Amino acid sequence: MSKQLKIASWNINSVRARTGIVERLIVEEQPDILCLQETKAVDGVFPADLFRRHGYKHMALNGQRMHHGVAILSRVPVREPGRHDWQDNGEARHIGVRLECGIRIENVYVPAGGDIPDRQQNRKFGQKLDFIERMTRWSDGLRDPTIVLGDFNVAPLECDVWSHKALLNVVSHTPVEVEALDRLQQAHDWIDIGRRFIPAPERCFTWWSYRSPDWTRNDRGRRLDHMWASPELAGSLTAHRVLKPCRSWERPSDHVPLICELEV
Repeated sequence: MSKQLKIASWNINSVRARTGIVERLIVEEQPDILCLQETKAVDGVFPADLFRRHGYKHMALNGQRMHHGVAILSRVPVREPGRHDWQDNGEARHIGVRLECGIRIENVYVPAGGDIPDRQQNRKFGQKLDFIERMTRWSDGLRDPTIVLGDFNVAPLECDVWSHKALLNVVSHTPVEVEALDRLQQAHDWIDIGRRFIPAPERCFTWWSYRSPDWTRNDRGRRLDHMWASPELAGSLTAHRVLKPCRSWERPSDHVPLICELEV
C-alpha cells in the first residue's frame, strides 16, 4: 500500500538564528522530511532538540562553523548517510540519505560563485562551475531512484528571473551557468519538479535579495532553489509548491521553502 511523502527544502540562512520560522514551517506544513541548506552550524551546536520535539528522530548533518552546512531531518527512517565534496575543498555542501523504499534524497548547496562571471578573474566562479561539473559526472553514473534538491544558485530559464535582459551577465543567470546546469540535468534526464507543476513561462521565484527595501513591491526575484527527480519517479510525483509568503515572516531567510509530494 502506497503512502504520500511530503518533502520540504529550504535555504534557511542560519538555522539557529531562525528557529522560530523553522518551527512555524514544521507546524503549518508537517513535512515528513525537511532538508535545510546554509545552516551555518557545526553538528555539535545544531538545534537537534527542536526537531526531536516535532518527531524528527532521524537526522543526517554536515555542518560548518559560520558558513554553508546542510541537514536532513526526517520523521521516517533513513539510512546510508553520505557526503560528496563536489567543490573538492572540504566545504559542507552536501548530505544524502536513503529511505526504506529505496529512494535516495540528496541535499545540495551549490556555491553562489561570487560577483564576476569569469573563471580567470574570479576563483569562486570557477569553483561553482567545477562543482556543477562534478555533480554532472555523478549524475551520469547514477542508478538509484533519487531526488536531488536544494539551493542550486542558478536560475536557468528566462522566466526564472525578474528580467532576463538585466541579469544576463549577472552571476546565477549567465549563459555559462545555465549551460552547465543543463548538462547536469541531461546527464540523468532529471525531472525539474518545479516546472512540471508550475510550467514556464509562469513566474516562480524562490529568492529575493535583502537589499530591496520592499521585496513585494518590485518582486525582483530569481528561481535559485530546485527539486529534481529521477525519471523513474515521474509517475509518483503528486504536488509541488513554493511557499512565497514565508519571505514575509519574522526575520526571514532570503529564500523560501519548496515542498514536493510523492507516492512511495
